[in-house]
Amino acid sequence: MKSILITGAGTGLGRGAAIGLAQSGHKVIAAVHLEEQVRELGEEVSRLGLSSSITVKKLNLLDPDDIDSAVKWDFDTFVSNAGVGQGGPIAEVPMELVRRTFETNVFANLALTQKIVRKFVEAGTKGRLIFVSSMGGLMTVYGLGAYGATKHAIEAIASCLREELGDYGISVQTINPGPFATGFNDRMADSAFNWSDKSGKVTDDSSVRGQLSRVTEKQFDPQDMIDKMVEVIGADDGLYRNVWPPQIEQLVKEFEQESWTRTV
Repeated sequence: MKSILITGAGTGLGRGAAIGLAQSGHKVIAAVHLEEQVRELGEEVSRLGLSSSITVKKLNLLDPDDIDSAVKWDFDTFVSNAGVGQGGPIAEVPMELVRRTFETNVFANLALTQKIVRKFVEAGTKGRLIFVSSMGGLMTVYGLGAYGATKHAIEAIASCLREELGDYGISVQTINPGPFATGFNDRMADSAFNWSDKSGKVTDDSSVRGQLSRVTEKQFDPQDMIDKMVEVIGADDGLYRNVWPPQIEQLVKEFEQESWTRTV
């Protein structure tokens, strides 16, 4: 049995994974962004009879007090799952939105991870860090450049941590979901058209919508990804990189291979 802290557990894959891990016999701290999510998820946990296995906590990654509180919780496995999305052509998306996406997905997640690493090392805990990245961390997708850039950064951070922490017995893995129908991808695609100042745009909205529809119209059943997350997180060992489903793993490999032969 593992003691697992998973962030971003208020919605989507994080929520499903938190419940699935508890149903599999693990102790779970389900960290959510908002106070109302604490109440709402807590009610579902009670309905499912999982109150002894899941503790729901508020954790806003941008709140230093929340971060300091979270480090004191009792866990040996950290699942860095919280994140936000921003759509739009990377040549035009307002820099403030890019910075905001990096602030949550990269800087805030890394700040918490650093404190957890210190906690594990000082306590002699042979813990585990699992980063929920994305297929977008291994390839690029039209109109999702800002989000993809944050996930590429997470890939670099996870890989470095894997090399740096091995001597302390701390293991590192990534989970790279493809497009799953949780609503996250749809909201991210829609955000490409929410900029308050469109006067400087040069890309036609219809072109962007057409490209983004290739992602939003071909999404997979979230339960399949949740089951995979429960499997990977709950196991005692496994692969460093876990891209799911298999057809997305193949797509990523083909994209990486083609990058060596692309021409300008």
